[in-house]
Amino acid sequence: MMNKVSVLAGIFIILCVGCRTGNKKGVSDSLIPKNQLKNVECCEKGPLNQLTDAEKAQDWLLLFDGKTTNGWRGYNKKNFPVAWIVEDEALKCQGDSDRGVAGKADGGDIIYDGKLFSDFDLRLEWKVSEGGNSGILYLGKEVAGWPLYKSALEMQVLDNDKNPDSFRGKEGNRKAGSLYDIIAAKPQNLKPAGQWNSIEIICDHGKVVHRQNGEVVVQYELGTPQWKALVSKSKFPGLNPQWENIAKEGVIGLQDHGCDVWFRNIKIRVL
Repeated sequence: MMNKVSVLAGIFIILCVGCRTGNKKGVSDSLIPKNQLKNVECCEKGPLNQLTDAEKAQDWLLLFDGKTTNGWRGYNKKNFPVAWIVEDEALKCQGDSDRGVAGKADGGDIIYDGKLFSDFDLRLEWKVSEGGNSGILYLGKEVAGWPLYKSALEMQVLDNDKNPDSFRGKEGNRKAGSLYDIIAAKPQNLKPAGQWNSIEIICDHGKVVHRQNGEVVVQYELGTPQWKALVSKSKFPGLNPQWENIAKEGVIGLQDHGCDVWFRNIKIRVL
């Protein structure tokens, strides 16, 4: 017969195993293969806005060099908006208060020019001012007369504490890291305004994962009945009835929401 110490030790081991495995829902059954999620840590530490030798060997493409706006232009524009600048080795969208009335006319979202991406691993870092709002847009199309968010999927960039949009939507689906107004980021592991957050967005044959600060927070599959049901309950069908049938190829964009926001270490690898 086992003594009390042995019994208690066995219970302790079971509880510890449960703690390690019970909270992994959404990772263990990830839409993206686990080995792909584990192969590389999101936004590895190193020189800013540069590719490592390992990344070069894996054919990563650097989308921002930390010094110029080369490769970027305004959405539905030929020029690069003056509201966006390079500051401290980051792409910065200046808030309305910094650009003046005249400058507001030359703002707007920006896109990486000349490239349509379908299956990819996108990585970058962002920080936002207190109360700030922005977004990382992907699989978007340039449509005359439309803002980019009507045709693109948006990973929300937000100060969850001070921006009122954080408390709108449903069950937190407008908080940082979320697929905006559709799927809430869980867990919500945002760093406070003014601090850098690391982001990874993987799109692989219609299967999509958002990873924020090293954790999977959103995953979904485009075109499924579940996807269409989620879209039907969001704000998007009222904007564009065809949005739920979004194309699986498009541009990468960064959103101008009239707030100070910074992006850096922007890189992508075609899968």
